[in-house]
Amino acid sequence: MKIAYLMDPLVKIQPENETTSHLMYECNERGHTVFFLEPHDVYIRKDQVVARMRNITVKPGLGMTKYWQAIIRCTRQDNLIFEAITDLDALFLRSNPPLNYQTMEFLQTVNNHVFILNNTTGQILGNSKLYILNFPEIIPETHVSRDPTRLRKIIDDFGGAMVVKPLQRFGGEGVIKVSTRDRMNLNSLIHYYVRAYESYARREPIMVQEYIKSVKQEGDIRIMLLNGEILGAMRRKPKKGDFRTNVHAGGEVFAHRVTAREMRICEVIKDKLIADGLYFVGIDIIDGKLVEVNCVSPGGIPRINQLNNDRLEHKVIDFIEHRIDAVTHFSHRNEA
Repeated sequence: MKIAYLMDPLVKIQPENETTSHLMYECNERGHTVFFLEPHDVYIRKDQVVARMRNITVKPGLGMTKYWQAIIRCTRQDNLIFEAITDLDALFLRSNPPLNYQTMEFLQTVNNHVFILNNTTGQILGNSKLYILNFPEIIPETHVSRDPTRLRKIIDDFGGAMVVKPLQRFGGEGVIKVSTRDRMNLNSLIHYYVRAYESYARREPIMVQEYIKSVKQEGDIRIMLLNGEILGAMRRKPKKGDFRTNVHAGGEVFAHRVTAREMRICEVIKDKLIADGLYFVGIDIIDGKLVEVNCVSPGGIPRINQLNNDRLEHKVIDFIEHRIDAVTHFSHRNEA
């Protein structure tokens, strides 16, 4: 099979801890032809969506470090391959947020002709923190506004600590806890986040969400979902002096067994995720409440593997292979 990865430059990635590198490695070990491209490599030629790619297939059996060094060498060679996207069997979209909307628009036209993980429409819908509003019964109290006065009143009325989240960032970047106890700084922070110096139409809406106190001691739960089913999970706890659990923000990871309450959350969101083409996602849960759905390059596989002595990437590539085989079989049956 031909499987391509649209992602960030390989030299920026630490392969031992990245989900993408483990998926790529597994494809290579199974003998698939693996291609690499970046968002700016996608373009249109004679009404076709085409990409400048590099074939990064190398001999199997290398350890991760040597494998990564080998494929980086492949990207430094001059022999670009100009491949129609529809000639691929599968395309993984694994660039870190924010989304490159122009690339999404190019790929939108081939969603039904090549298996894209995750679907471009789904990523556009799901990349914002607003996606959780599809599930109001299982999320913390949440507000979104660009009006500093309204946001201040929300926090005052709530009467306790709340969390401010920019809508498009990732890895815990820009997430802060606010309280009415520090009124002068609160006003300044709200004005800064919404860019209150701009006209109302040009301001940045932000999310203000209930702060769940248990996160300080218990952390949150990251659950990886594949086609709506639980793939694996881990608990993440914040470092001392912080409340953010993201590993990029210094959070620690621990083994976790998914509870009945967490399973119910997965069931509630399952059908919506699949309908939107979000087959591979990471969700974050704090004290039984869904706080985030991560669909743009979701991570967690290497650390869950280490905690549970598992190889979750096997199941992801199994899913891809079965999906492509099913489509191929269906096409051949229709031709007959």
